[in-house]
Amino acid sequence: MKTIEIKANNLQSMFTTLKRKIGGTFTLQRNEGELHIDSTFGKGIIRGIELERNTTFVEFDLKFNEDVEFIFASPQQSVVNFLYCAEGKLAHAFNSDKTKKTVETFQTGIAANMVSEKNHIYFYKDVFVNSTLISVNTSKLSTSKHRINKMVSEIFNTDTSNDYSFVGSYNLKIADSIKQLQAIKQQGVVRTLLIQGLVNLILALEIEQHSLDMKRAAQPKGSLTAYELKQVKELSDYINNFPETNLNVIELAAKIALSPAKVQEGFKLMHGKTLNSYIRFVRVKKSEELIKTTDLNISEIVYSLGFSSRSYFSKIFKEQYNCSPINYKQNIKLAATA
Repeated sequence: MKTIEIKANNLQSMFTTLKRKIGGTFTLQRNEGELHIDSTFGKGIIRGIELERNTTFVEFDLKFNEDVEFIFASPQQSVVNFLYCAEGKLAHAFNSDKTKKTVETFQTGIAANMVSEKNHIYFYKDVFVNSTLISVNTSKLSTSKHRINKMVSEIFNTDTSNDYSFVGSYNLKIADSIKQLQAIKQQGVVRTLLIQGLVNLILALEIEQHSLDMKRAAQPKGSLTAYELKQVKELSDYINNFPETNLNVIELAAKIALSPAKVQEGFKLMHGKTLNSYIRFVRVKKSEELIKTTDLNISEIVYSLGFSSRSYFSKIFKEQYNCSPINYKQNIKLAATA
């Protein structure tokens, strides 16, 4: 196992250490860094950005060719780490307690080192990992300045005699938010603001998941397996790519070899909607994009997205956007000529 110890007080010094110890090409734009690795050691990207409220976001998108241990120095009671694994698996332990807790695909992990001064993150040989780490500074200085940091501290830094480590149940909403994060193409301040917004959303979802898990501790994972949840996510991606699909629930469930009941459970878990409700939501969202970016008239949009009738489309569009599609289109034109 290769061990990499990182004693860094900011993101740039962390990347400097990583580049020195594992190689790769490092780029820094504004406050966002990327380390591209392509060697016998491994292949992939580590991204990171320092955000407001003394919050750091790091994404691991890589595969190592041997077991790897990252050791991060963390002063006691000063950081709460929120880990999410969108693909693969990894593990966490504190320096004073080497008992590893594995975070698998679609799972959340939360760690607050109350008595330890290090966090250990383990990557497994030949396992591709896409994982995010949100670190919220909960030191006295930070919590005195930032209300959200203080609230995070009040939730997870309550026991000053023991480290806090928790692995939650499966959550597909977070995977969806990470996908949106990865799709950001804008640059400059717009990019930073979009990343900040999505990181805030991911953090909120992780805290919400923790709260739900505490309430249903007897059965934290529900009835779906990680494989089944991955299949549900693939079906969600299919619907987003082909919103005009007219396949029914049974036919869509058959595409991923799951029962309709498991598909419905997965969609309720991931999107808070039934499968049919989610299809309607995606279609209306796509219609709004077409109204803004194309010259198609409303009838053409209705036909292209597989709606049963124009009146039905207008009804659900207004429910979602509190405005009829015609008025929305007119407002877009007025804004463009103003």
